[in-house]
Amino acid sequence: MSKASALYVLHEAASGYALFDVVELDEVASLTPELQAAIADADAFKRICKLKAFIAFNSAEQALENINAIAEHSVPDRLKSFLETNLPPVSSKKKKKGPAFSLGVVEPDLGKAIAEATGAHCRSDDVVRELLRGATQHLTKFVPELQNNLLEQAQLGLGHAFSRCKVKFNPARADNMIIQAIGLLDTLDKDVNTFSMRVKEWYSWHFPELKDLVRENYAFARAACVVGDRASFLESVDNGESAKDDLASAVRDPSDASDDGVQLADSIVKAARQSMGMDCSAGDMANVMAFTKRMVALATYRADLSKYLGEKMQAVAPNLSTLVGDSVGARLIAKAGSLASLAKCPASTVQILGAEKALFRALKKKGNTPKYGLIYHSTFIGRAAKKNKGRVSRYLANKCAMASRIDAFADELTDKYGVSMREQVEERLKFFDSGETPRRNVDVMQEVAAALRAERGEDVEMADAPSSSKKEKKKKKRKEASGDVELIKAKKKKKKKSAA
Repeated sequence: MSKASALYVLHEAASGYALFDVVELDEVASLTPELQAAIADADAFKRICKLKAFIAFNSAEQALENINAIAEHSVPDRLKSFLETNLPPVSSKKKKKGPAFSLGVVEPDLGKAIAEATGAHCRSDDVVRELLRGATQHLTKFVPELQNNLLEQAQLGLGHAFSRCKVKFNPARADNMIIQAIGLLDTLDKDVNTFSMRVKEWYSWHFPELKDLVRENYAFARAACVVGDRASFLESVDNGESAKDDLASAVRDPSDASDDGVQLADSIVKAARQSMGMDCSAGDMANVMAFTKRMVALATYRADLSKYLGEKMQAVAPNLSTLVGDSVGARLIAKAGSLASLAKCPASTVQILGAEKALFRALKKKGNTPKYGLIYHSTFIGRAAKKNKGRVSRYLANKCAMASRIDAFADELTDKYGVSMREQVEERLKFFDSGETPRRNVDVMQEVAAALRAERGEDVEMADAPSSSKKEKKKKKRKEASGDVELIKAKKKKKKKSAA
């Protein structure tokens, strides 16, 4: 094999870097079935490749650092020095004639990085991949120190460390909890609704009048838990126990502070005395109550999960949450995949996010494209007139895109931008209804930025000073340019006079 056709292969193992010198390049280049059989055989592969150099990692931390750098297609210092030491020197004269050797790597992007760092000509093709497959399979034959399962142990330890590092430094780790919470919340909504209907149907065989008095599913389940068996409940009421008070607290409307539930509890007690329902055995009633209590516990957990989602949204995406609400904001993040992905979406994509089927159906049939997707559930779209829903959705999507970018890339999280954007959407709704001119977005953003600088104790005038200095510089440049033009005109006039 001549020097002009020399080929080296770099293998990044869990225990270190290995550099192989390909001896029989002509046979390798053919990629015949005989070659594949030779690669599987250790003795035959030793005749194709020879180990030129091997350098082991000194510690697990060093191995993880090098592998992280290679995964990001950058060349660590240890690899660079290893290649410069063991590869032939690269001269500028040989570069003009052609590369004296080639370095085979698995990833083309890593090859570009190595070429920039060392100047070596890199290649990544099927020939190199076949050679690296053999190098991976027979590495312990070339490096006896890695035998006795030492290589497997290094691979296992580095694999675990690399996975932990990727999970730890995942940029979407904060919004992963939001994506899982909103997914679980949607599932709980369906399950709680199904279970509550089953509770109402099952318990109504025993107390059918209760579903007419208590229509809300969650309140019905709580009332059923308190009442249980009618005969036992009425007996406890007649004995003056706290069963009636417990029933009043179970059926009261939590949104109405003046409602204590006593009047509805009296109606339920009266209906229980005159009920036409069938009597249930102790075993049947025990099963009904067990299922009802689980449904109530599930509904309670659903309320707690909703509070957790609100707190998480305020911590991760406060501006988006303030603008469109916790539920809509979380669904936008989940649909985009992460907050960073949502921040990269243009406003037109945010507008129809969640309506992909309708969009492609409209494009296929050449019909009207959808005006909104998930943002339809925002209160602003519902308050807008029918003719203005498309305009409001476009404006709201623009604000959602801005809010998500602020949340994703701002150094300090604050919800003041979200509050101002919400006010802007309110002003836009008033503009469509009454024609009142809204504020400009530039003015609103400058007001919020000035307020934040004032909170941090920075001087607002000093912050605005660079803009005035820029204007002065522009004026000077214009004066200088006008002066240069006048000089050029004067020179032209002199030349014309001299020529005449």
